Amino acid sequence: MSGGFYDALVRPRSVALVGASATPGRTTARPLEFLEQRGWTGTVYPVNPTHERIGNRQVWPSVEQLPEVPDHVLVMTTTDPGIDVVAQCVARKVPVVTLMADGFVDSAEGGAGRRRRLLDLLEGSSTRLLGPSSLGVAAVGDDLMLTANAAFADPELRGGGVFVASQSGSAIGALATRGSEMGIGFAALVSTGNELDLSLGEICRAAVDDPQVWSFALFLENVAAAADLADFAAAAAARGKPILAYKLGRSEAGAGLALSHTGALAGDDAVADALLADLGIARVHTFEALLESQQLACAIGSTDSGRIPRVGVLSTTGGGGAMIVDCLAVRGAELPGPSPETIRRLAEIGVYTGPSALIDLTLAGTRYEVMKGALDIVLSAPEFDVVVAVPGSSARFRPDLTVKPIVEAAEAGKPLAAFVVPAAPDALRLLREHGVSAFRTPESCADAIIGLFGRRSITAAPPRTTTPVGAGVLLDEASSYDLLRQVGVPAADFAVVDIDDLPSRLPVAGPVAVKLLSDEVAHKSDIGGVVLGVSDAAGLRAAVESIGATAGKVLRVPPKQVLVQTMADGLGEALVGMRRDDQAGPIVLLAAGGVLAELYRDRSVRIAPVDLETARTMVSEVVAFRALAGYRGRPRGDLEALARAVCAVSKLADFPGPVVVEAEVNPLILLPEGHGVVAVDALVRLASESSAR
Repeated sequence: MSGGFYDALVRPRSVALVGASATPGRTTARPLEFLEQRGWTGTVYPVNPTHERIGNRQVWPSVEQLPEVPDHVLVMTTTDPGIDVVAQCVARKVPVVTLMADGFVDSAEGGAGRRRRLLDLLEGSSTRLLGPSSLGVAAVGDDLMLTANAAFADPELRGGGVFVASQSGSAIGALATRGSEMGIGFAALVSTGNELDLSLGEICRAAVDDPQVWSFALFLENVAAAADLADFAAAAAARGKPILAYKLGRSEAGAGLALSHTGALAGDDAVADALLADLGIARVHTFEALLESQQLACAIGSTDSGRIPRVGVLSTTGGGGAMIVDCLAVRGAELPGPSPETIRRLAEIGVYTGPSALIDLTLAGTRYEVMKGALDIVLSAPEFDVVVAVPGSSARFRPDLTVKPIVEAAEAGKPLAAFVVPAAPDALRLLREHGVSAFRTPESCADAIIGLFGRRSITAAPPRTTTPVGAGVLLDEASSYDLLRQVGVPAADFAVVDIDDLPSRLPVAGPVAVKLLSDEVAHKSDIGGVVLGVSDAAGLRAAVESIGATAGKVLRVPPKQVLVQTMADGLGEALVGMRRDDQAGPIVLLAAGGVLAELYRDRSVRIAPVDLETARTMVSEVVAFRALAGYRGRPRGDLEALARAVCAVSKLADFPGPVVVEAEVNPLILLPEGHGVVAVDALVRLASESSAR
């Protein structure tokens, strides 16, 4: 059993309800009502200075006056009084305090000051805080309903093995009631709130060692405390306890704070997607799949993940089977159809099919022996990683007979799921009770399969704790090339030229690009700071005059130097960038390059640094580069050199010199196979406390 704060959080022996109300139905009356309705056997201390009794229970005026130190205190007061209660709890060494009040975020008036007061109170104490803005905890199997969420009045909520952690308080109620309807039980549901102290990752890490927990469902609004999340994910993977996550989309407003295209491309939900996949967490995009796929997650081991799944579909209804085939194909699954050997074996039991993606049993599949025999064969076929059984209308009217062959076939060991076409709640419940993930929609079924197989094995070091680095110091292009050269990224030949002392001939082979050299501007072309195709000294002088006339109007100080660079003629352009995300830590991004990179958003993202094999995988994930792999006889680009450049840029995350906040090569020119890549523009930003070389 997990010790420390975890027992006090979900299995306390005594609780105090501060701000408990005597008015039935009020939010602050709910926790006591729920505990009494469920018959929780622990000790309950209502606390409210304005009441002497609530029903037949004595009410205490303050935490200070309680006859014992409770394991867990739920604080339901308003914001500032809530801080005072936390102070009392710290003084009495209460193990866990849950704070419901909000008003502790920067956007709230006085929020930063209140947050600082709480942190000062907790520093050095033995008290752990859940929240603020937490709706509490429910350990359903133990009848602990320490929450004000109205959904927990449902008497049908059942215990089970799924541990839910949610950054949204309302979501725990939604998941609890949906789970009740689905026949899915919960070990505990925790609303983490603002995570001022206890993070979602830390809570779940403690739950990993709970023998009652066999899987996790996360409802995420952000990926804060990524190091805690990584620690939890590694522990869960080691114990074979799968994690599924449903994450709300991140706002792209933060991308506007980044100087590079990398910030705009990877400042959105792509970072969270990369982090979750790298941590072996299966991300689903449909809310229902978060619960419906829990049993399938346990059947699909981590060694089976990190690849595109090969799915076999077996149906008693052609239309229903086609629905799931279509959804799987849209999501990128492979649908190989049965092999000649599998077709032969099916024919031996009277099932005649071809090599198409759907094995349609027709109405004959409603007979037990047909469905069971076909499932046994398909589940043993090596061409499939997972099989989806699709029962039709019989699932509604004869659920017991429909479910029986699927349940018995599931014992074969290969992952098996069911998409039930009609509205058939009894069939869905029976399947889940026997350990088969059953889906009400083809979209959620396909979502679950792709998400579970899309997990990657945890091989890299966990993300480090991140701290905001501010705007930082922008290097000019020449200094950026110098730093990138140190990690192995080559640049096209260039020279730095003083505007007041222009040479009588081009300093590097032409034609050249003449570019403003300044540490004030990230995107020189946006302000007329780039002139292309210059072939002689006269053109160089004209280019300098043009840059001075346009870019000079924008700069605080008139330009003094330009960078003259040989123009590289390649087969394609790439963008390779590294940046430090405030939540996930360092990430590396590869995308189609050029000034329209943000428009196309054809990209691959990973947590940095990456090894060469991962970089090769990233190259294969960007659609634009497939044309450079010899597509239809076209010349092959040096994709191996591109992968080496991705690996090199990613290592700036651990650069031994100044702390690199953001680095980008855009474009990186891809030369023909065997001839490498060269950078023809670069941007590097260092942390403010670091000095540029």
